[in-house]
Amino acid sequence: MSIEFIGFSATQETSETVLPQGPVVNKAFLGAVARAHEYAGFDRVLVAHSSASVDGFQVASYIASQTDKLGILLAHRPGFVAPTLAARQFATLDHFSDGRLAVHIISGGDDTEQQRDGDFLDHDQRYQRTDEYLDVVKKTWTSEGPFDHDGPLYHFKGQNAGVRPVRDQHIPTYFGGSSDAAIEVAGKHADVYALWGESLAQVADTIARVRTAAAKHGRADKIRFSLSLRPVLAETEEKAWAKADAILATATERVKQNVHFSKRPTEPQNVGAKRLLETAAQGKVVDERLWTGIAALTKASGNSTGLVGTPEQVRDALVKYWEIGVTTFLIRGFDPIQDALQYGRELIPLVRAAIAEREAQDKRLAA
Repeated sequence: MSIEFIGFSATQETSETVLPQGPVVNKAFLGAVARAHEYAGFDRVLVAHSSASVDGFQVASYIASQTDKLGILLAHRPGFVAPTLAARQFATLDHFSDGRLAVHIISGGDDTEQQRDGDFLDHDQRYQRTDEYLDVVKKTWTSEGPFDHDGPLYHFKGQNAGVRPVRDQHIPTYFGGSSDAAIEVAGKHADVYALWGESLAQVADTIARVRTAAAKHGRADKIRFSLSLRPVLAETEEKAWAKADAILATATERVKQNVHFSKRPTEPQNVGAKRLLETAAQGKVVDERLWTGIAALTKASGNSTGLVGTPEQVRDALVKYWEIGVTTFLIRGFDPIQDALQYGRELIPLVRAAIAEREAQDKRLAA
């Protein structure tokens, strides 16, 4: 797969510009979001996780039941269920979704958030746990018979899972975390390393660091990279920036009214968010059209930087990231369904075509 697009799913209609409305678990809305992404040509949708979120396994299962081809990227925090059980849960869901599952491992970068679910390990200890956790998960998927494990945190005897993933005893593993500890674990375990939407220079630097970590395990050429962004599209660049300004104005008012944002700490603890704030400190616009307004407003709360312009301009910006090694784009808008449909009409086909042309050209030059 030379290029992959991932969207965002939710059980309730909400964003920085839309106050939460309707029931927390709205099956009709979730089904509509999933089908919109499938129709728009996305490869997967992310099922996110937090200490307050609904259960992701059940959300992912429902998405699978509502779609035919759409892949699912299930966010998962190691440490809250045993890794042997998690391995069987992933494999079972992989079967019910006909092999459409991938997992996104998030070890946790905020002590307060972790403690809401009873986790009091410190930052580096969480990544040490993730390393051992993933060792056990993969061993559960691949062992030829019963196995024992005796590690610093986990002890198992005679585990022999009755269910394994659909393809090659493996489920694609995405991984997030920008600290040195995170990158070391990613280099060992990640199939896809996920970054937030930083500048070209920052992304190139992180890719180099991750590949160096992966090289220690003979994996430097095997790991791929994902970038998360919030595209804002319009028929002219002027209209696109006017649209971005309107989004920021609305978001400024909505964030004041949203209790979830008001409870968040003033400054983030995790390295990825701190890096995004460093990007935002460079100005409203970085690298010609990387927009930092929402990142600055929300203190880099998750995927919050955007690309603003015409579909062709945003395509060109994405291709520049592809040129330095990004092969997956996790894109989401501010109107969950309408923006996904717009990306499917106006952006995704342009990017796929541009990269296919570049790859064909590279093959001709290499021949």
